[in-house]
Parts: sequence; structure tokens; C-alpha cells
Amino acid sequence: MNFETAVRLVGTTIDALGVMIILTGVLTGSVLYLRGIRRHEDLRANYRRYRQDLGRAILLGLELLVAGDIIRTVAISPTFQSVGVLAMIVAVRTFLSFSLEVELDGRWPWSRPPAASRAGRRNES
Repeated sequence: MNFETAVRLVGTTIDALGVMIILTGVLTGSVLYLRGIRRHEDLRANYRRYRQDLGRAILLGLELLVAGDIIRTVAISPTFQSVGVLAMIVAVRTFLSFSLEVELDGRWPWSRPPAASRAGRRNES
């Protein structure tokens, strides 16, 4: 096995792992959501948890998909065109990740978490 084949295999494996994480998150989140409906849990809280579970799975999956793209592009064909395409893909995925993170946390990443959240983190440490 030559270097290019090995790098393609590693990149494809990382991509597959990213897709598997997204699919697992969708399936797990959906099962938990349906279980909450069956148990007559608060519909809004159940839906919010479902969206957060899906968002976390998508975020993690996107990170792995970006990593796979970077590995293949930089190691195999680092031309200006391929790096430019990679930059566009990373920009779009970064925007999606940023948007999902804002949606999940309900605040901008650079803003301070609510006082109750900070106090909870101090107690966990």
C-alpha cells in the first residue's frame, strides 16, 4: 500500500466515522424523543432535548468530516484549487457548526454563560 492509498483510506475512515456518529445521534435522539412522548413528558422540554441531541451529533460529525477532508486534501493534492475548494467546504461547515452551537447554547460563544451555569461548573470541578 502506497502513501496516497493509505491517506485516502484514513480520510475515508474518518468520514465514515463522522457519518456514523451523525446517524447514531439521529437514531438515539429519536428513540429518546419517542420514549418521552410515550411517557407523556413535557412536550416542549422533550422537543428541546431532542434538538440538542441532534445538534450535538451533527456538530461532532461535521468536525470529523472536516478532518477527513483536510487529511485528504493536504496530504494528497495540495494544489491551490484543491486547497481553495477545501477552504470553501471548511467555511461552510464552520458556519454550520457555529450556528448549531449558538442554537444549542442559546448564546453567542464569546458571551459569558448565565450565573447559574458558571456556579454549576465550579461545583463540578
